[in-house]
Amino acid sequence: MAIISDEDIIAAPGTPLGYAAIGIIRLSGSGAVELAEGLFQPQLQGLKLTRAPERVMNLGHICGASDEPLDEVLVVVMRGPHSYTRQDVVEIHCHGGLVAMSRILERTLRAGARMAEPGEFTRRAWLNGRLDLAQAEAVIDLIRARSGDGMDQALRQLDGSLSSLVRELREQLRMLMAEVEADIDFPEEMSDQDGHLLGQALPVLLSSVEELLQTAKYGRIYREGLAVVLLGKPNTGKSTLLNSLLGTERALVTEIPGTTRDLIEEAVSIRGIPLRLIDTAGIRGQAGVVESLGIDRAKTAVAQADLVLAVFDAGKPIEPEDQTVLQLIAKQDSLLLLNKIDLKQRLLSKEQLAMLAPGHSVLEISAKLGKGKSELEQAVVDLVGGGIAAAAPAMITRARHQNALQRVRNALNDAEGGLEDGATMDCIAVDLWEAWAALGEILGDAVPEEIIDTIFKEFCIGK
Repeated sequence: MAIISDEDIIAAPGTPLGYAAIGIIRLSGSGAVELAEGLFQPQLQGLKLTRAPERVMNLGHICGASDEPLDEVLVVVMRGPHSYTRQDVVEIHCHGGLVAMSRILERTLRAGARMAEPGEFTRRAWLNGRLDLAQAEAVIDLIRARSGDGMDQALRQLDGSLSSLVRELREQLRMLMAEVEADIDFPEEMSDQDGHLLGQALPVLLSSVEELLQTAKYGRIYREGLAVVLLGKPNTGKSTLLNSLLGTERALVTEIPGTTRDLIEEAVSIRGIPLRLIDTAGIRGQAGVVESLGIDRAKTAVAQADLVLAVFDAGKPIEPEDQTVLQLIAKQDSLLLLNKIDLKQRLLSKEQLAMLAPGHSVLEISAKLGKGKSELEQAVVDLVGGGIAAAAPAMITRARHQNALQRVRNALNDAEGGLEDGATMDCIAVDLWEAWAALGEILGDAVPEEIIDTIFKEFCIGK
């Protein structure tokens, strides 16, 4: 991405191009209000946008080069620094049709604005100090939230929950660094008490960092969704279970073995946990070419899954295909589901299945009748620690944050080890500085330009 100039006026749709009641074209930059005023013909005679009150809807028309009306609009002016980008911002609320929005956007570009890059509005908000980098990343997490709990976490991060905690850790480190520097500058005044206090402070800092790192697993789940694979031999009821969890007839259900020949993936939120449900081809030995390819994909999906729901048929004894399923999930986080418990004749019991898979929980369900669904949902939530994660005041949702915190932990461990081994204060000061700098990267201090570009390329144009 090219270097952003605050002198540029950028323009982009603030709402998706398509059919809707209202569409928004957004402008930002020095001169944005003047540019909009040149295109706007107000209904109220004598109204000038450059003198109009802020955050007030002004009715009129956006006009073409020959003053012909392009659309009836409402125009809102928000002057910097009291705007999203801390620059002058203008929003043009037009009709939401594709033609209307395209016309107005093209008119702003012909008048001197340029098309915004993806995420450039939020990038300007960060550059101008309205948001730190962690808060800017929370904007995209908020837009892409897969569940209510995930959105709540993103909103807390946007409000500064993570940033405040990181700043608090940095302040504690800064105070320790000041003490260490004083000991370096005035070694004759250094006492055993100074080393003792440093030795007490480092474990406390390490504990706080470790506690935050523990949320990374849950943060990734809330951001990306838990990959849950449904696995079993043909006709155990995997597709019926998928439909039950989704609340809709997504997968074709028949009595013919091998109906599902490829992966079927759907998203659903269960008690605040976003799930990516993946139905797989039934595991069996005698399969055609196409079905065999589906089975190979099923095995790959299992290896990459966060959780496997292994489905077994209560109306049949354990067969070789079931043994294959048990082998595939031996080292995976799994729940064993004994399905079709509504059958009068049951040839497989919960106890028998539990003996074949020690260490795995077994639940009895009837996917067809919905029996055991509530218990299954709760078991999934409990397995991923959903309740604990949802209550966390701050959560690590990105690999970038996790990597930075791991470097903080390593540096603090080095400092603690050096203190115990009698290292000089100069060496300990280097470790503390590395931890302090790594925390700063989360907020946006000294982050390489290519990483900044990668972050903002995740955004849509107009945000």
